[in-house]
Amino acid sequence: MVRIVQQPSFKRRISLLSAGLGLAACSIPAAYSQDAEFTYNTHVADIINENCVVCHREGGVGPMQLTNYEQVRPWAPLIQMRVANRDMPPYAYDQHIGIQDLKGDWRLSQEEIDTVVAWVNQGALRGDPDVVPETPEFPNPDEWNFTADLGEPDLVIPSVSIDIPANGNDLWHKHYVATGVTEQRCIKAMQVKPRGDARAVVHHSNPTVEAVNPETGEFERYSQLTEYAMGKWGELMPDGVCRVMPPESRIFWDIHMFPGGVGATAQGAEIKDNVVELGIWFHDDEFADQEDVYEQDLRAYQLREGYVNGELFVIPPNGYAMTQGFHSFDHPVRIDSFQPHGHLRLNAASLEIFSPKTGQTTPVSQISNWSATWHHSHIYEPEVAPLLPAGDILVIKQWYDNTANNPNNPDPDQWVSDGSRTGDEMSHAWIAVTHLDDEGYEELLAERQESEERSLAGSD
Repeated sequence: MVRIVQQPSFKRRISLLSAGLGLAACSIPAAYSQDAEFTYNTHVADIINENCVVCHREGGVGPMQLTNYEQVRPWAPLIQMRVANRDMPPYAYDQHIGIQDLKGDWRLSQEEIDTVVAWVNQGALRGDPDVVPETPEFPNPDEWNFTADLGEPDLVIPSVSIDIPANGNDLWHKHYVATGVTEQRCIKAMQVKPRGDARAVVHHSNPTVEAVNPETGEFERYSQLTEYAMGKWGELMPDGVCRVMPPESRIFWDIHMFPGGVGATAQGAEIKDNVVELGIWFHDDEFADQEDVYEQDLRAYQLREGYVNGELFVIPPNGYAMTQGFHSFDHPVRIDSFQPHGHLRLNAASLEIFSPKTGQTTPVSQISNWSATWHHSHIYEPEVAPLLPAGDILVIKQWYDNTANNPNNPDPDQWVSDGSRTGDEMSHAWIAVTHLDDEGYEELLAERQESEERSLAGSD
């Protein structure tokens, strides 16, 4: 059965152009032979087809199409700059700081980056006409992200539809929808997906699960089920953990919408029948009966320290701000994912762990080029996900840029305060935590030590 552990009630990177280096700074990597020739047909087409055309195609959210050489060639210098600068694909997560083994990591490998850079420096040649790149497959934007691996969702819970005007102030749509679940189930994956054109206007959506209190017969909040913000891929639960869906439950939909849309997908038009869907994949019924299954939850961990002007979170016009929060547990835990949250002025975030026993602070994740148009839940591979003994402290930091240097900033002359509107700011991080007991913590620690010893022995 599921073991329930009670829980207690950078600044933006300088681009090559802004640094005055220009595209000439992108030189052929030393690792390649000076005689090596890179062409689109042989070396670059597969990289672009596998990583770029999902957005850069007809009907996609990208500003240009990149589905063949004729479309790619005029944009080659810009592609080189954005790839070399790690601005594309849009997955902001710093290299060489903290944990790098992530599920659903969109980043290009260094070899792929070097190949694109070398190709452009050599003239962005087409190459052998007899080598025909494989035609990229265009995924259906309404398809679930986990379908290829997990099949269709076991349960889809749609929100109540609502019409969104072409312009106006932020809107919130809050209502209840029954889950139809009759027995307690364990969730292994979830995705929140706005349907069709709703992707442009749904700022975020927080489905919360509520269950009936047997003593009162009234619905009460059970847990935060998941969270969606623009660009989010979805959530995968590690092996051996259970995100609980209680029986006879209902979903409280809390959907925040911005008329007209935000970012590249904004249509600036009225959207009829706006619907957000929650897709859920369950473990089989026998899963929860295993003895080594622990409960996982997702929470918004608030950053309520370091506010500007005392207790108020206020960012001055043409200025900066930084917040930080500290969270500890009275039992061992594993940190499974990290997702910073803010709006248009947030531009960097980090997660660290402080050990009171050793006095050391260990970096876990850093995002130095965060953008509100692409929210990513950074899901750690279970073998490297941070294990915290009771008393260790999560240190979460976020930085805000309210100047004209922030390309997402709609108005640097405004005072910006804490709030839920798109033009306001927020300061928290969504973190998935597996709650362990001492026995489970020691077992996981021993498994990692054994794995490390085998790895070291194999390298001799």
